[in-house]
Amino acid sequence: MATARFEEIAEDFDFLDDWEDRYRHVIDMGKAMDPLEDAFRVPATKVDGCASQVWIVPQVRDGVFTFRGDSDAMIVRGLIAVLHALYDDLPLADVQAVDANAELGRLGLNDHLSAQRSNGVRAMIERIKLTAV
Repeated sequence: MATARFEEIAEDFDFLDDWEDRYRHVIDMGKAMDPLEDAFRVPATKVDGCASQVWIVPQVRDGVFTFRGDSDAMIVRGLIAVLHALYDDLPLADVQAVDANAELGRLGLNDHLSAQRSNGVRAMIERIKLTAV
């Protein structure tokens, strides 16, 4: 199960020939996100298990899950943008049904991230799913 925004990312990845272009695309997606205000960069929103600084600020409104996020690392900021496309604006009940590993696997991210980055992505997904419970 993937959102239309995530499907667009998957199509973009199919179009891009090499991983340098794909990494650049992910970084550009991160640059396009609005920065998180300093007031939200607090221990309560910080994601443990990430090599870089990562903050996830989830919200549930009218049964719909949404979140904002940020990082001090450009590639991680881009990965947050990918997760945002995967989870943002889903009905709360659907958040748990998303198989993030399979969806990210479609992009090939599982094979092209360092072990530290992969652990960070797992930590972000865990934070998202725990919040949606």
